[in-house]
Order: sequence, then structure tokens, then C-alpha cells
Amino acid sequence: MGAVFKWIDSAVKGLRSFAYAGEENRPLIGLALGGGFARGIAHVGVIRELELSGIPIDCIAGTSVGALIAAAYASGSTTEDMERQGAETRFRDFGRWTISRMGMASNERLEDFLRKFTLLRHFEEMKIPLGIVATNLLAGDSSYFTKGEIGPAIRASCAYPGLFLPIADHDRVLVDGFLTESVPAVCARRMGAQVVISVNLEPGVLSNPPRNTIEVISRSFSIMQQTAHQPWRDATDVLIEPDVHDILWDEFVKTPQLVAAGMAATKAAIPQIRAAIARRLRGNYDGSASSRARSPVKA
Repeated sequence: MGAVFKWIDSAVKGLRSFAYAGEENRPLIGLALGGGFARGIAHVGVIRELELSGIPIDCIAGTSVGALIAAAYASGSTTEDMERQGAETRFRDFGRWTISRMGMASNERLEDFLRKFTLLRHFEEMKIPLGIVATNLLAGDSSYFTKGEIGPAIRASCAYPGLFLPIADHDRVLVDGFLTESVPAVCARRMGAQVVISVNLEPGVLSNPPRNTIEVISRSFSIMQQTAHQPWRDATDVLIEPDVHDILWDEFVKTPQLVAAGMAATKAAIPQIRAAIARRLRGNYDGSASSRARSPVKA
């Protein structure tokens, strides 16, 4: 099957305007990828199924691991490359245990890890407009990255509180973007997306007790988010939620299962995506939306 997917990836890599290219007023479609550690590999399956179904991706935004997947895809990496790398990934590839009052590990290795997908370093070089979300601990709000170096932005977006050290950025102290935007749908809107497809990787109910401090922290944050109002849902047109609740945060070895879950959930959502696009097209033809809004604006 790997050879088949490699051929498919090669065939579609340069065709990311897909089925709706003939529509002059086609709405801009944004993909918002949420966090979830190893569960984030499900995003690869989501992207693959969108490609196979002819759904264009005009801009892509990511939070936490979603930021890494988004950057890899925006740079031109194929889902074949991302799946293979996902299966080989281990914590030591992006994390280094350390002794600090601010966290248990450094994620400085993430910048080297990104080079396994691309040598491009700046947002401006991306083949698809890219947005990355982090959280400003001081102001308590989202920080959006759409220009400059990608590496530091990914490190900030992936700086999970309690696990990874915060990232200092001028007058900001940045941590994982999931605190303010667990799914970066608002970011995708700010980039100009008129139809936003959001991918949420909710862990669901745990079947076994937490194994360590990391899982206690992760589960606690998850419960908080379930009970709080989440603005990203209001900015979402179609929500995709792959069935990954039984995958632990570090189970990268379950890459095939994760990719399959992403593909299955996306395939089921394709009718909703096509309907959302059709609704927006009707709005354009009715004059309620201007075709001038088709060019993404920097957040």
C-alpha cells in the first residue's frame, strides 16, 4: 500500500487547487489542525483523504503537533513522507529531559526535527499560507505567527505547560497554543478562510489510570476544555473528530491506526464539506460575499 500512496501523493502534489478550480468565486478553504501529541498523526490521514476527495486546502493553521503537521504539509511534504516519519518518531526526537523550575524538558530539538520534512525556514517560503498559534502566558491570549522563522513558532506552539519549558519571545512568554485555541479555527479565519475545516483530537474517556505526571496534566487540561466555552467551534464550518481516544500521548508506533482513523473520519465528513462549499458558492453568486476576499490576509 505504501507504493500506492506514494504514487497518489506524487500525482496530487502539484494540484492543490483540485476540483473547484473552475469556479471563479470558489471560497477559500482553510484547514485547522489541533493538538494531541502522537494522536496528531491522524492529521496525516485527514489531509490524505481531502486530497483523494479533491478538496482544496488554500491555507492551513496548526496548534501544537498540528502546527508541525501543518508546516510539513505547507512546505510541500507528502502524506507518505509524514506517515513514514511519524512511525519512526520517538520523544527523544523532539524533547530533551532537563532540570528546571519551569518544566521537565526542552523542545529545542523540534527545529532539527522539522528539517526532516523541509529545509525551508520561513513562513514566506511556504507553498500554502501557514499560520501557527501559541499562547501568551502574560496576556492570557493567542499569539499568531504567519511570518518570519517557523522553527521558534513551532517550539512555542508545542511548549506544553508543565512538560516543556516556555519560550521567551521579546516581551512575551509563550506556551502551547491549545490553552487558547485547541483547534486554530480562529487563526484560519484571520488568514482569510471562508470555509473552515477543523480537526479535533479529543482523547475522550480514559480506560486506565494515568501512568505519570504528563498524563495527569494532559487529562486535567482536557477536562477543563470540555467544560469551557471554545470560540474555535464558532469559527468552524465542518468538524472532523477522528476516533483516537484510546491512543496514548506517546504511542507513535500506532501510526497506521492513527492515519486510518483520520482518513475514515474525513471520508465520512466529505458530504458536509461539499455542502459547506456549495453554501458559500451560493452566497458568492448572490452577491453576499466578494470575490476580492479570496486572497488570504496575514494575521
